Amino acid sequence: MASNTRSSGTAAFRYASALVDLANEGGAIPQTEKDVADLQAMVESSADLRAMILSPLVSVRAQQEVLMDICEKAKLSPLMANFLNVLAQNRRLADLEQILKATTDNISSRRGEMHADVQSAVTLTTEQTKELSENLTKAMGRPVAVNVTVEPSLIGGVSITLGSLMIDDTVKTKLERMARAMKSDAKAA
Repeated sequence: MASNTRSSGTAAFRYASALVDLANEGGAIPQTEKDVADLQAMVESSADLRAMILSPLVSVRAQQEVLMDICEKAKLSPLMANFLNVLAQNRRLADLEQILKATTDNISSRRGEMHADVQSAVTLTTEQTKELSENLTKAMGRPVAVNVTVEPSLIGGVSITLGSLMIDDTVKTKLERMARAMKSDAKAA
């Protein structure tokens, strides 16, 4: 099973690199970033779309037709439309989410940016996200792109993962530490 994950990760990296190379050659990096963000939002918000791209039972032709309709309605670039056609033709749509993430990572890497995955108990405002990115950029000495996800189970605070560095300042973690400390104090007494 691990080799399948590894090979799909490698494939995602290769497809993403090819897309970014083509976008770079055509001066279309900003449009490609927008297209990728739009597609990620569509895939995350639509169970039907996810089911269609993941199902090996859906024909290549049917996948291509659905994707071209989406590209037209969402006003995605011809480059993205062609790219999605190739993914469908090569039966790689199941890797689409990995490819989109790898594309974002590739573009950021070419800019010299680092990536920070932030989990927050509540949705951060645009201003809060910008401030967080600026503070992380100052601390790291290079640009940091922030990807924020909401995880209500954290109760409050944020958890930041930046490379191998993890900062967990969530209420959930603080409560867990307090519970462990109380248990160890009770055992010692």
